[in-house]
Amino acid sequence: MSNSSSISHFLLLALADTRQLQLLHFCLLLGISLPALLGNGLIISAVACGHHLHTPMFFFLLNLALSHLGSICTTVPKAMHNSLWDTSTISYTGCAAQVFPTVFFISAEFSLLTIMCYDRYVSICKPLHYGTLLGSRACAHMAAAAWASAFLNALMHTANTFSLPLCHGNALGQFFCEIPHILKLSCSKSYLRKVGLLVLGGLLYFGCFVFIVFSYVQIFRAVLRIPSEQGRHKAFSTCLPHLAVVSLFISSGIFAYLKPPSISSPSLDLSLSVLYLVVPPALNPLVYSLRNQELKGTLRKIMTVSFQNQ
Repeated sequence: MSNSSSISHFLLLALADTRQLQLLHFCLLLGISLPALLGNGLIISAVACGHHLHTPMFFFLLNLALSHLGSICTTVPKAMHNSLWDTSTISYTGCAAQVFPTVFFISAEFSLLTIMCYDRYVSICKPLHYGTLLGSRACAHMAAAAWASAFLNALMHTANTFSLPLCHGNALGQFFCEIPHILKLSCSKSYLRKVGLLVLGGLLYFGCFVFIVFSYVQIFRAVLRIPSEQGRHKAFSTCLPHLAVVSLFISSGIFAYLKPPSISSPSLDLSLSVLYLVVPPALNPLVYSLRNQELKGTLRKIMTVSFQNQ
């Protein structure tokens, strides 16, 4: 029997068994992460530089892009390193250093998606009160609350996880350090302590989920009452990018953590983790830029100016 004090490293799940597939996975992760970094970086630059984009929707989109950049930079580089160099180890402190930002950025992303849902709700259901409810001060307070709550959530989960004694080896069944897989290595005597924070976090996420569902029910009811077809289409088009991003994030996360144990397997867990960690940051710039003419116009200006300067 070993405990956490004697563990110097963890063994991560390899993305593939053969060298050829490992290199293929490295190329796939590189091909996904580079456009994600570039796309989210362009969104941040466009919103920061385009004064006509200084609105609540784009302010929250900028914060969402920051959380996506953090998610990509936290988990993907280590997975790419392990695939390229045919290794699967991560140090104990390195694992803790990966868990904290992972939980932090995922929590911030969910909070920001919830706030963006509120923005759409006020815009469509209470347009006359939009300037009052979503003024610059209110937006700054909501964004600060999202980041602060994510920080506290990540701090509590990381401190709780790495203060537990580990009695079941050091092999993690995931390609990055994930709290549920670390808890599987801990001693059974700490069951209540292990489950307590997970239940609390689950309740918070469930509250955000209920708020998003309730808000969209009200949004759809309001849109269907709009008499003109053009007005309904315009209202729906402002919601579709957010609805697409939040649907992918929530559905993949729910299936990853709440799927029946009978269908669980390392390959399925790995695929689902990539789906909710890597794919949303890559799709976010594409979804928002394709359906927003203002954002596309600003991005074109930025790229034109940068090419001319070169």
